[in-house]
Amino acid sequence: MTAPAGDISIRPYAAADRAAVRHICFVTGYMGEPVAWAWRDEESFADLWSSYYTDREPESAYVAVEGTRVVGYLLGCRATARVGHPLAPLGRHLLRRGLLFRPGTAGVLWRSLGDLAIAAARRDLPRADPPDPRWPAHLHIDLLPEARGTGVGTQLMRTWLDRLRVEGIPGCHLGTYAENAPAIAFFEAMGFRRHGPPQLAPGMRSPTGERHHSQFLVQELGVAQ
Repeated sequence: MTAPAGDISIRPYAAADRAAVRHICFVTGYMGEPVAWAWRDEESFADLWSSYYTDREPESAYVAVEGTRVVGYLLGCRATARVGHPLAPLGRHLLRRGLLFRPGTAGVLWRSLGDLAIAAARRDLPRADPPDPRWPAHLHIDLLPEARGTGVGTQLMRTWLDRLRVEGIPGCHLGTYAENAPAIAFFEAMGFRRHGPPQLAPGMRSPTGERHHSQFLVQELGVAQ
């Protein structure tokens, strides 16, 4: 299956795309920009945000390709309850890669622990709600700069959401930084709406030190006829 978007086409993910997807995950990991300023260990970052989808549910992933080069992806999950705790891959790296003491990861991890300790003392810990049956599916989408503004992001989203409708899945959710206004505008244009207030994201800061918040967005899906 391909869906043209200018000179870029969309096709299902293949195992040979794994390295490209992991690299794109890293170089777009901070609101579409490189995340190395905050997290320099590419292996653990890519595991945290892409390994479930490429390794355990590859049939729900799509890539955008320009020629033979992968320039973007949508990583989907049809049943979030199957994923387990989203931070589980991080735990596997803490000792194996020494992330709590590695320059480039230690700062954000220790800051996260400090933020959580303060939040616990204030009885204001971030919610850890179970997957909601109204929106069981979710997604991650990232594009390299040269793929943005081509319509390929919209094509990826429509491909995924149409598939969920055909399969009779009632809804989809996603999360992003509340401060990422362009991303939120894009998701709202695709039919998502904000659900609940933004929550403080433990440990997460902007390059200039401002706190970040996470925003949950949801969309109900009609069943395709």
